[in-house]
Amino acid sequence: MNLHGKRIAITGAFGSLGSAVVAAAHAAGAKVAALDHAANAPAALAAHAAHIGGGVDLADGTAAQTALDAAAAALGGLDALVNIAGTFRWQTLEGGELETWDLLYRVNLRSAAAASKAALPHLRKSEAGRIINIGANAAIKAGAGMGAYAASKAGVARLTESLAEELKADTSITVNAVLPSILDTAPNRADMPDADFSRWVKPEQLAQVIVFLVSDDAAAITGALLPVTGRV
Repeated sequence: MNLHGKRIAITGAFGSLGSAVVAAAHAAGAKVAALDHAANAPAALAAHAAHIGGGVDLADGTAAQTALDAAAAALGGLDALVNIAGTFRWQTLEGGELETWDLLYRVNLRSAAAASKAALPHLRKSEAGRIINIGANAAIKAGAGMGAYAASKAGVARLTESLAEELKADTSITVNAVLPSILDTAPNRADMPDADFSRWVKPEQLAQVIVFLVSDDAAAITGALLPVTGRV
């Protein structure tokens, strides 16, 4: 996949999926800005990112604007935003805390909205702007203990659809989301040690789908919610 010359900001870039997307985008020829709430980036990220911004609360509108403006300045503009920043909690409603709903709304949904709003002035200057969000297949049908997480990710889906419609008329910007199942990461393996990991989606596989959606080949796709579920 060719992303030569593309300028991409990636949130949640210090985590397993974020690092994989940064590496894949760089390998495809893009210039990448890596943003994250964590303060310290993995050492390997420096080889793939032209700009690294840690310690950013992307759910805060002012902080998100400052971070995206800095990313655009460092890259010479923005052609794409990939909203990976997010988190997960499993808890039942009866046994859990309502604060968890607030946390997941803020980290999973509000951060995507704030980062997208901050990126839009820059993306409007691109000939082929892209926003890629990370939804969740679990948001289609929530299981027990998944209410807060699924609700926040369902919000990401509706944000994706709504923003795609909002931008159709007067921009070339496309807005899409991927809906992964279980990602094959070290924390997920530790949480589910008896699972068949071979059926899960590897971060590198999901990264290639995201790279495609950023590419010029995906210009006709907007408002899509694309399941990437492996064999789960």
